[in-house]
Amino acid sequence: MYSHIAETWKTMLKNRSPELKRKAYTWRREPTVNRIEHPSRLDRARAVGYKAKQGIIVVRIRVGRGGMRKQRPVAGRRPKHIGVVHIKQKISMKRVAERRVNEKYLNMKVMGSYMIYQDGMYSWFEVILADPSHPAITKDKEMRSRINFN
Repeated sequence: MYSHIAETWKTMLKNRSPELKRKAYTWRREPTVNRIEHPSRLDRARAVGYKAKQGIIVVRIRVGRGGMRKQRPVAGRRPKHIGVVHIKQKISMKRVAERRVNEKYLNMKVMGSYMIYQDGMYSWFEVILADPSHPAITKDKEMRSRINFN
C-alpha cells in the first residue's frame, strides 16, 4: 500500500501534475506555518514516525527558495573579490523548515520532515511533531524511545 502511495507521489512530482499545482495554489494563500489534520504523504510520514494518535501533529510549512543575498561592499574592490554571488547556505531548507516549526511549537519535539512540493518561489515541507508530555506518547514505548534519541 505505502509503496503505491510513494510511486504515485514520485510520478506526480516528476510530471508536475495539475492536481499538485492546484494544491500549491491554495497553499500559497495559507499561513506560512499551518497545522493540518492528516499528512499528505502517508508513506513518508509513517517512515519518519507518524502515528494517528493523540499527541502527534502534522504541520505544513512554506520556506522561500533561492540563494543567499549579500550586500555589496561600500569600499572599492575589484569585481572578482566583491563576494556577493555564489554564496551558499550551510544548512538545508529542510532543516530550516524544522527549526522554524520548532520555534512556533515550543512544547513539541520534531520527529522528522519531508518535502511535498516546490515551485520557483517556495518549497513546502510537512513536519511531524510529538508532544513528549502527552500520556498517549509517554505510554508508548516505541514513541518514547524515538523522541528521547532525537
